[in-house]
Amino acid sequence: MSAALGCAAPAWAQQVDPAVGTATTAAAEPATDPDVSTATKANVLSGQPVSTTGDGDIMVTGTRITRPNIASAAPITSVTAQDIKAQSPTNIEEVLNRLPQIAPDSQQNYQDSDGRQRIKLRSLGFERTLVLIDGKRLGTQNGQDAGIVPVSLIERVDVLTGGASSVYGSDAVAGVVNFVIKPDFKGVRIDGNYNFYNHQNRANVVTQTAQANGFPINTGLVNDGGRADITLTAGTSLFDDRFKVSGFVNYKHADLVEYASRSTSACQLLQSEKDGPLSCTLSTYSPSGYIAPQSGVNSGKGFVNNPAGGRTFVPYGVGAGNAANPYDGYSYQRAFERVNAGGFTSFKISPEVELYGSALWFRDKSTNRVPTRVFAFSNYGSTPYQVNCNNPFLSASQATAICGAAAGTGATAPIDVRYRFDNAPYLLDTYVNTGIRATGGVRGKIGEAWTYDVGGVYARNQQDWMPATLPNFGRINNALNVVNVNGTPTCTATVNGTDPACVPFDAFSAGNSNQSLVDYIYGGVDPEKQRTVGILYDLQANVTGDLGKYGIASPFAEDGLAFAAGVEYREDRQFSVANAAFRADYGGTDSDRSQHVWEGNVEVQAPLVQHKPFAELIQVNGGLRLSKYNINPDTFTTWKGEGLYSPVRDIVLRASFNKAQRAPTVVEAFQASNISYSRQGGSQNDFCAPVARQVSDPNNPGRTITTTAPLASREVCRATGLSDAQYGSALLLCPDSQCTVRSGGFTADPETAYTQTYGIILKPRFVKGLVFSVDRYRIKINNSLGYNDDSYYTDGCLRSNGDPFFCSGIVRAANGTLYAPLNSNATSGFIRAGTTNYYTSIARGWDFQSQYALGLGTVGRLDFSFNGSLTTFAGGQDSPVQPQRNCAGYFGNGCGQLLPEWSHTLRTTYVTRNQLFNASFNWRYVGSLTNANNSGDAAIGGTPDRAQTTFARIAPVSYFDLALTFNIAKRYSLRLISNNLLDKAPPILPNSYNISLARSNTIPARYDSLGRNIAIGFTANF
Repeated sequence: MSAALGCAAPAWAQQVDPAVGTATTAAAEPATDPDVSTATKANVLSGQPVSTTGDGDIMVTGTRITRPNIASAAPITSVTAQDIKAQSPTNIEEVLNRLPQIAPDSQQNYQDSDGRQRIKLRSLGFERTLVLIDGKRLGTQNGQDAGIVPVSLIERVDVLTGGASSVYGSDAVAGVVNFVIKPDFKGVRIDGNYNFYNHQNRANVVTQTAQANGFPINTGLVNDGGRADITLTAGTSLFDDRFKVSGFVNYKHADLVEYASRSTSACQLLQSEKDGPLSCTLSTYSPSGYIAPQSGVNSGKGFVNNPAGGRTFVPYGVGAGNAANPYDGYSYQRAFERVNAGGFTSFKISPEVELYGSALWFRDKSTNRVPTRVFAFSNYGSTPYQVNCNNPFLSASQATAICGAAAGTGATAPIDVRYRFDNAPYLLDTYVNTGIRATGGVRGKIGEAWTYDVGGVYARNQQDWMPATLPNFGRINNALNVVNVNGTPTCTATVNGTDPACVPFDAFSAGNSNQSLVDYIYGGVDPEKQRTVGILYDLQANVTGDLGKYGIASPFAEDGLAFAAGVEYREDRQFSVANAAFRADYGGTDSDRSQHVWEGNVEVQAPLVQHKPFAELIQVNGGLRLSKYNINPDTFTTWKGEGLYSPVRDIVLRASFNKAQRAPTVVEAFQASNISYSRQGGSQNDFCAPVARQVSDPNNPGRTITTTAPLASREVCRATGLSDAQYGSALLLCPDSQCTVRSGGFTADPETAYTQTYGIILKPRFVKGLVFSVDRYRIKINNSLGYNDDSYYTDGCLRSNGDPFFCSGIVRAANGTLYAPLNSNATSGFIRAGTTNYYTSIARGWDFQSQYALGLGTVGRLDFSFNGSLTTFAGGQDSPVQPQRNCAGYFGNGCGQLLPEWSHTLRTTYVTRNQLFNASFNWRYVGSLTNANNSGDAAIGGTPDRAQTTFARIAPVSYFDLALTFNIAKRYSLRLISNNLLDKAPPILPNSYNISLARSNTIPARYDSLGRNIAIGFTANF
């Protein structure tokens, strides 16, 4: 997306000639849109989005050199203010998700989100994407939150895909996202948007499965998920425009949308085996109550109070229709409130000295909902609850089932109780994110050739997490010990005076909705809280020079050598503290970690030939940056080499080569070195221990038999350090199938990335208004940093038939076991996990962009803008002896990028000649995704035995958006917008949490999962 599309006429759009880079006026008529600054526009196809300073200098994302003939050798995609308004977004991630170059994220539609909006280019992780505001860092790599960026004040968003480490810092491995804020605002303006979802729920495979489990279904038309966004902006200038000041206040709000409100998420859909039957995730936390005796003949059996009423037990299970849907009330769209405020100022004392500064602040509060429950005793430890066998809430049959022969006596019996209070308010898992970002400095000119900028950034992001707390274990026990006092069930603790406030708990009938009981058991519980703070200090001094002013130029070029140099000191700090209640439930310790780096960089731009036959432009660019981190003894070197060749004005060939070395962030370094222990393994357990499984009967084809044998071969187990004599021994079984996992204990080394981009730009003179570009990108990261869980080593060891690269992560004790006491500082008896260095990560593909402006005479004009991306490789290589894993176009089996091979956007905008009305129609295309089991590539699990016929492919999806804009009296504009105009339902996938970390049976970051979105927006200037 590029040209002025969606909200206003694209007239007056400056276009940079792809041959020489000079700004030209595309149309002479002044823009009438009150929302859009006409000082700057972008021609993204030539890779040269420009912003013009007050002195006419042109600045391009991807270089610090400012000169009127600048040209970018790396592809840049821009999203303009008009594009943004045509979408009516509430969050910046909604804008970026539509760009094929960015891995989509959807924190608003993700139940487990912490509310922060972070950006990942090429699916290479947010740690490798540098985010800037007006060319300066947004914040720390770990703690940054793009939610601080005021959407209504964005002039454009520049996305530079490809390495930019030599210009901006060693962590710009995947590229740069630069938010350019509208400068020099004067007057008063109000921007407002309100949008909601208008969706027709239809029957589908999820509703069929949910109905089979007795879960309610929401069908028919729904209107929900309202979101409001309003901004007040004001600015002025004084002293003959030398002193400028502006500020804004923004408020956003979003309503909750529950999972149960959509038929596609009526329950979490599961498929336990290939092409097997579908089922719903079930919960023992039933509104009918779940009881499991822990002694006697029924020990370990699960019962549910009869949902039909009466004090009888029925067996827990699907057939009895008494299981609960654990996720029906969870947040499909999270409720949140956000306030942003900020200001910008500058004071030009003279052409040589200008003081500038800015400040942004935000506070965002979002919540995840958790049903109010009595939790299983295992959440508190190993001691069961106790119930007295003469409890008046127990019927005779219930007392016998729990207590046996002791029924009716004052004896107590151990039980497990789980209960969901459906009529009680939900508990809230709350995140409060706050942040401040301040910049300041001095800049100016020195003579005709030199400019300078000395300044810095201070950014502080704070996240307060208040998880939903567990009820008080002691009070639950008190509430279960109930006696009859004059016909009234009364807590024994009340009778003996140990707890006069005790409220009796009737856990033995369905539908308990006693709010007093809820208040009692949740009382006396300290609120849990963890605070994590990230702080950035960034000081920079940069100077640029046009050495052509001194005659330093190629004899065949009109422009001289351009030069930029800078030094930078940057410090990242992150500290985390928590109260005692949080540590009691979640463990861990307080931490304070930091690192700093000194960097110096130099950049040159050398036009060699200009305006010659067969050489309209030949230009080379170069850059070098040295980085010295205090956590590493080495000095990192990053560099770039670029070239531009234009044989004629219609054609530009460009190429860029970058090398970057990235040190681990403070969090990555801590995760690598810090040692912690946990229990993992589940059904896999130790793969060298015996396990019962179904296999084909060799003597009777078509029949299965049960065999007990290890999952791994003798050779694989030998590679983990197990002797042949111990192979298959039951002694290897970890307690409760939970082997020990030790995270940490690694040294995280720097990763090295190489990025290549090369392409062509066509602007044929015989097709006026057409620009087309295609660029090839190749990114390879050696010694790639990343987090590996225990399955990385166990699955890799199994898959590779004993590759030491993986099997070395399985560290056996002397007796061959993978079990060690927690926090024992054991040196053996565990599976490793944690942040460490992979072998390689790889991203390759093609980017296509096009613009076309078609004049219609007195009728108006049409503007077309196209942005497409073909991903040919997304993945990497896990070890030197393993094949490369290419996940482009696949999902599942560790293919977490969820990148279709092809995706694009095509926007067409019609503008009337008087620019009082425009209509913008957008086509978003998401290519197909195939289950990795059906890939035919053994490296990602695509072997013939794993191929499946159900849910094997997600078909391509096309979304259509329509935006209508009415400009009134050159001061007001009204926007009517419909995104996902045809209300297309999202594709359905079982086991979606394993694929997209979402329980909604789809991939909400990739698809419009809540249906049609209708918006109305306005802008008023005063």
